[in-house]
Amino acid sequence: MLAEDRRRQIYELIREEGSGRVSSLSETFSVSEPTIRSDLEKLENQGLVIRDHGGAYLRGIDALVRSQTLHHSENAEQKRLIGKKAAELVSDYDTLILDSGSTVTELAENLLDKRGLHIATNALNIALIVGSVPSFTILVTGGEFKAPTLSLTGEYAATLFNSVSVDKLFLATAGISLESGLTYPGLSDLPVKRAMIRAAKTVYLLADSSKIGRTSFATLGNLSAVHVLITDAGIDQHSRQGFESFGIDVVVASG
Repeated sequence: MLAEDRRRQIYELIREEGSGRVSSLSETFSVSEPTIRSDLEKLENQGLVIRDHGGAYLRGIDALVRSQTLHHSENAEQKRLIGKKAAELVSDYDTLILDSGSTVTELAENLLDKRGLHIATNALNIALIVGSVPSFTILVTGGEFKAPTLSLTGEYAATLFNSVSVDKLFLATAGISLESGLTYPGLSDLPVKRAMIRAAKTVYLLADSSKIGRTSFATLGNLSAVHVLITDAGIDQHSRQGFESFGIDVVVASG
């Protein structure tokens, strides 16, 4: 892997997890600890991270957590449309799993006029949003706190989803492609995503078009688990036909 590509993936991981330790980054990317320290120094010089003893953390993450703001705020209008379209596929009294992330948060904001939903989630901000509806039943995982997505992750977070069965999962991803499948910046979310998928009868993937063709570091697997992709009008015809040929229904959210 080229040094520039490695630094990009290191930043993606820190951007997803909130921080990274030199020792774990060295193991993850199979390079020496001095090489990782040099990478973190370059990322700090670019104003992206702040180095700390033994690692680095995302610049500004403390203020985001205090304000309960998600770090991933790009493509806000596309995410808003996707969330609104996804909410149209939810019926009163459905049982749901809501993944963490900004696009699924938009979905949560559009569920507040539903009745009797049973919702399991690993996202603390989403639990606070849907928890405002008295007729909803909300289950929240345990696990390790992940600041940029205000979520809980790791094996403990997966435990809840191993114990439930739901009608619909609304899943997030960092990248989606026919070649690489679903990919994420870090490894900690993979047990959670797998447990979510096993627990759901129908899997809806929420992904704005900027994530199509993108490949991140950790691979969840191929696209066989995805039943429906909800994206925006930026998807190209070639990608759409490719997903449909794979047996995935493509729903385009538009204004």
